Amino acid sequence: MLKSNVSFEKSKKFAIRIVSLYNYLCKEKKEYVLSKQLLKSGTSIGANISEAICGFSKKDFLSKMYIAFKECAESEYWLDLLYETGYLSEQEYRSIHGDCIELKKLLSSITKTVKNEM
Repeated sequence: MLKSNVSFEKSKKFAIRIVSLYNYLCKEKKEYVLSKQLLKSGTSIGANISEAICGFSKKDFLSKMYIAFKECAESEYWLDLLYETGYLSEQEYRSIHGDCIELKKLLSSITKTVKNEM
């Protein structure tokens, strides 16, 4: 499951960026509501991938990877809102949004591949 290891590493790096962004939004922008939602969804991607890697079956693996994919989609939503409400500059948004999209594409590819193998 090489792809799952790549997805785990990318999701962990993404989570670290999300934690840093959360701290920045709270300290510098005094934004606590949207950033808290992003913190939850953005850090849960890797947690679900970690659970998937330890899954007992392909079905279990796929279920957790679907959850990780949905958490990634939710994170994209919160990032969009933070940008569209002026809490993130275009440069800040593009940087982290790009990572989110890359991770979402990777998770989509993994879930499609595993589903086709079942």
